[in-house]
Amino acid sequence: MGVRTAQAEWQGDLKGGSGTMSIGGRFAGPFTFSSRFEEGAGSNPEELLAAAHAGCYSMALSHGLAEAGHTPTRVSTTADVSLEMADGRPTITTIALVCDAEVPGIDDAEFQKIAEATKSGCPVSRALAGPEITLRATLR
Repeated sequence: MGVRTAQAEWQGDLKGGSGTMSIGGRFAGPFTFSSRFEEGAGSNPEELLAAAHAGCYSMALSHGLAEAGHTPTRVSTTADVSLEMADGRPTITTIALVCDAEVPGIDDAEFQKIAEATKSGCPVSRALAGPEITLRATLR
């Protein structure tokens, strides 16, 4: 299946320094202490993790639904990654997945069953089994 690569570089100390992150040559962006731990401009590793999880979950749910005979017309997922202090250290404490899907011919009970199974089964969820991962899935 292959290896996927991202790269990051940081220059300077924690609070005064700055860095850049790039993903496979398609995305590159700056990040700073302020963009990560405050509300400053730029990106941060948690946003990239959220993007990876949202993308992975949407693809995996689409696959699970299609395998169950209900090909979706749309699956949209947002991932909110919470970075908080725990034991005196910045820690990712929760990831909240919020999914909105249009799936013809499926009832909510079956949709919820597949959505919940996907939450723990998608590759990024499996890689991140440490933090609590929550999900709110909406069928339209």
